[in-house]
Amino acid sequence: MTVSANAPLRLEHISITLAGRELLAVDATIAPGEVLTVMGPSGSGKSTLLAYIAGFLDHEFSATGGVWLGQRNLLTVAAEKRGIGLLFQDPLLFPHLSVGGNVRFGLPRQAQDKHHQVQQALKQVGLEGFAKRDPATLSGGQKARVALMRLLLSQPQAVLLDEPFSKLDTALRQEMRSLVFSQLREAGLPALLVTHDQADADAAGGPVIDLG
Repeated sequence: MTVSANAPLRLEHISITLAGRELLAVDATIAPGEVLTVMGPSGSGKSTLLAYIAGFLDHEFSATGGVWLGQRNLLTVAAEKRGIGLLFQDPLLFPHLSVGGNVRFGLPRQAQDKHHQVQQALKQVGLEGFAKRDPATLSGGQKARVALMRLLLSQPQAVLLDEPFSKLDTALRQEMRSLVFSQLREAGLPALLVTHDQADADAAGGPVIDLG
């Protein structure tokens, strides 16, 4: 995977409120290949910020401020057309699809030689030969790797990470942090990580906003 000429993700004077109370205020620009970490306890509005950027903010929240990907105003674009990739706590693999089928799902409809791309993606994360496996037979770390490659093959222009390491056991967390952040840097994608774990922020290696 080569670095592409991706655009920065700009969060311009974003304010999110609930019942008239401001939960968070963020103003930041995330460069291609950079990970901005937003830290804070549960209820501080971290995941709500991701929902606003991605286009599925719950109606009980109010939000103001701009979200720009290069020259594109994402707030004027439907959620499914924003080019935003999401990685959650749970891998959210499709149980009715094989491992290869899950990875293939991320490929654009017009992609050529999908079989080869799937095989290469699995090889890249140490899952060569796993294409026909049932996702239910995978370990937590293996599922996380499949979810990551499915996301990258979808060719997002920016990535949102919602505590993606929190459900992995301690031994796997550092391994997955290294894998995820190295892949994002290699792809040249601006990424926003929300977490309450300082070790996540340290591994991301980018700027940190602490909501305290």
